[in-house]
Amino acid sequence: MKQLLSFSLFILSGFLHAGDVPASGDDIQPLKKGAKAPNPKLSTVEGTATDLTTLRNGTPTVLIFYRGGWCPYCQRHLMGLMDIEKTLTDNGWQLYALSPDQPSVLKEGLKDPNFSYTLVSDQDMNAAKDFGLAFKLNQTTLAKYKEYGIDLAQASGRNHQMLPVPAVILIDAEGVIQYIHTNPDYRKRLSNEKLLQAAGIK
Repeated sequence: MKQLLSFSLFILSGFLHAGDVPASGDDIQPLKKGAKAPNPKLSTVEGTATDLTTLRNGTPTVLIFYRGGWCPYCQRHLMGLMDIEKTLTDNGWQLYALSPDQPSVLKEGLKDPNFSYTLVSDQDMNAAKDFGLAFKLNQTTLAKYKEYGIDLAQASGRNHQMLPVPAVILIDAEGVIQYIHTNPDYRKRLSNEKLLQAAGIK
């Protein structure tokens, strides 16, 4: 009886965990300012396993969550960040951009050969889930994406059918979130001016 109860609780916990990911970007619950940054497992462009604490390495960090290299709004945002990357690094910040794209396709959507800051693969959506940014797409939306030649499973190498709501997160040297910006409308992104202001740079 005790074993049966333990098994039932195990199954129930699985359902509860699965339900943590909302079905709409409007329903996400991102971590708040002052929260300790999680330490999700990630992969480098070369496919090497790493984690967020290793990447941060005690350095103030700007995290950019984007939907994938297939997204033109994400491409525009990522390329625009190159205009302020040196300003950020000169002021002690490092910049990482995370997406569900698997390592082998991370850079396919970036056309500028001078792209300089670091892309990181969150193909299992560990970081997006830990930061409260992940949401699950319905079959109708997935079918519509495929009509436009967008195959999320092929891009990520996974079948989780999830995306992150685009976000900008600033984490201090101690690993505490100092600023977080999200918008379920993927067409609207934080301006470089506001990012620099959030980073305390005039």
